Amino acid sequence: MTFVKQHPVQVKNIFEELFNNIPANWGRDISNQVGNPKVNIDETSDGFHLELIAAGRNKEDFKINIDKDLLTISFEKKETPENKDHQTIRKEFTLNSFKRSFSLDEKIQADAIEAKYENGILKLFLPKKEQVTIAPKEIIIS
Repeated sequence: MTFVKQHPVQVKNIFEELFNNIPANWGRDISNQVGNPKVNIDETSDGFHLELIAAGRNKEDFKINIDKDLLTISFEKKETPENKDHQTIRKEFTLNSFKRSFSLDEKIQADAIEAKYENGILKLFLPKKEQVTIAPKEIIIS
């Protein structure tokens, strides 16, 4: 077996070159940049709580639809007319349109879903259907 000695400076230079040439936003989560906001989903005994981060939007611009067993949340970006009185020097953010869909479980009571938008977070409550329990019954043989 042959061992090859590496000079420590060469290894250091390789790593420095590698990490110094990585773009500044590499490895960052770009979901908000491409239009898919992050979602938190929690389950409680009475239902599911869905929170979708969507800062800077108006609640009137959201659409929430249910088609069969698919819940779809969308935001349509409204075009603003160009203002001829000023010129944009720098534009670092935009409010992208997005569309997120979630499959609804048969446990969810779809006609009772509630939604509210506050502090940049769209909150939905998806209540669970009441469980019908059948009492045990003994059948007597005649």
